[in-house]
Amino acid sequence: LFQIARMMEMAQGTKAPVANIADRVAAVFVPVVIAIAVLACIGWLLAGRDPEFSLTIAVSVLVISCPCALGLATPLAIVVGTGLGSKHGILYKTAAGLESAARIDTVVLDKTGTCTVGHPEVVDVRSGMDADELVGIVAAAESDSEHPLGEAVVRYAESKGIHVPPHSGFESVTGGGVRCSVGGSRVVVGSASFLADEGVEVPDGADDGASEGRTCILAAIDGVYSGIVSIMDPVREESPSAVASLKADGIRVMMVTGDRRSTAEHIAGELGIDEVRAETKPGDKLEIVKDLQVAQRRVAMTGDGINDAPALTQSDLGIAVGSGTDIAMESADVILMNDDLRSVPAALEIGRATLGNIKQNLFFAFVYNAICIPIAAGLPVLLGYDGLVDQMPMISAAAMSLSSVSVVTNAMRLRGF
Repeated sequence: LFQIARMMEMAQGTKAPVANIADRVAAVFVPVVIAIAVLACIGWLLAGRDPEFSLTIAVSVLVISCPCALGLATPLAIVVGTGLGSKHGILYKTAAGLESAARIDTVVLDKTGTCTVGHPEVVDVRSGMDADELVGIVAAAESDSEHPLGEAVVRYAESKGIHVPPHSGFESVTGGGVRCSVGGSRVVVGSASFLADEGVEVPDGADDGASEGRTCILAAIDGVYSGIVSIMDPVREESPSAVASLKADGIRVMMVTGDRRSTAEHIAGELGIDEVRAETKPGDKLEIVKDLQVAQRRVAMTGDGINDAPALTQSDLGIAVGSGTDIAMESADVILMNDDLRSVPAALEIGRATLGNIKQNLFFAFVYNAICIPIAAGLPVLLGYDGLVDQMPMISAAAMSLSSVSVVTNAMRLRGF
């Protein structure tokens, strides 16, 4: 809870890049206004007006030009925008992240745990040997693995009361599978390509369940293909709606996964995603994000795992799912406090609404000055309304206050977004 509160304070206390516009304008605006006030005073004195009249004009110019609305324009919108996000379980770490969300045109989605439930379950076992014996051997091989699929096999064995024999010599091959010894036999467990690299002859169609969205773990004992364990990680109920929302907003959506292409394309079909990068290694996600950025895309990476962290850091906006690892959350710019993928388009929409609100606030901050400075400098006198000069400081003060009220009111309007 303390960390969440600290993130909110940091986001509301940091400056968005768009605020630099106000800083640059203020650096020029203040000396220009002072110069206008001085020149207006001198000009009216030279025109034969008395010092009281001339000083009233100068004071009126300074009053109407008070840049308090300019100072409120950006931070107030950021406070309201980050508060709106937190209300919906979306934590922006910095104001820069909130602004970046407004400019995203491409979203890269990790599959497991992001688009899917992230809790895969064994759905089928096929083997020439006893099925329970195969599950026990695969569970033994995967018992030291931290991969969600390996953990699914171990859970399945425990739930069915299947004996898991001891093992030794565990080795994990990134993006491939695992090797170990079980009962004196050399066991290799992983993808079909991994088994083929290990010299195992895999029967044609052994992993055809991948076309149905299943992930297939193949096993070989002493170099001989022994069977297959099929695992399925169901798509989150709300994920298709999230993808549809992103597309409706004109966002390009891409799914990246280490799964087989047939499995990935089946899941992508359920989600309505047209672009899929399958059979990727952990480092490939980083390269995919870099390639998109080279092509001038502004990329948001959404993930939950350790292997997503480099891509989350590289992307223009890293979005970590709430159930993800600590390192993913640390690497991200936005943290979703839930597993609902619809929070991704919501995060981008809040960013766009906030950036639009900031631009509107800057308009309100300047439009009063642009209109009222000439009036305060004596335009009514030139038009024959000399009687307004005595009231000019009060009119200027009212207009200056109105600009601040307009900015505050407009920023508060975000709360109903």
